[in-house]
Amino acid sequence: MFLLANLIEALAVVIQYGLMIYMWIIVIRALISWVNPDPYNPIVQFLYSATEPVLTKIRSKLPPTGGMDLSPIVALMLILFLQVFLVKSLHQIAYKINYYEKNKSSIEQPF
Repeated sequence: MFLLANLIEALAVVIQYGLMIYMWIIVIRALISWVNPDPYNPIVQFLYSATEPVLTKIRSKLPPTGGMDLSPIVALMLILFLQVFLVKSLHQIAYKINYYEKNKSSIEQPF
């Protein structure tokens, strides 16, 4: 059972770091969009290819805002929600599995 708890804990940590890295990629892309970046630069191409699928889906669901692109802000809010809800829930599930495993003998009542 401790293996399952460790697996869930590791999954939570990997998801948390992945979300943090993706958040920074979105922030850097938003900052770069304020200047006129060279579209042939490999870094700019990576930033656009990594974020455009998510931002396009968000843009399609947002109402028109008069030329302002609010999709990066919505994406960052979704990432923060996932960090608070999903990652924290996975940590708590792993903790409860470990807690149950350690206290199994006192929880189970003999017949």
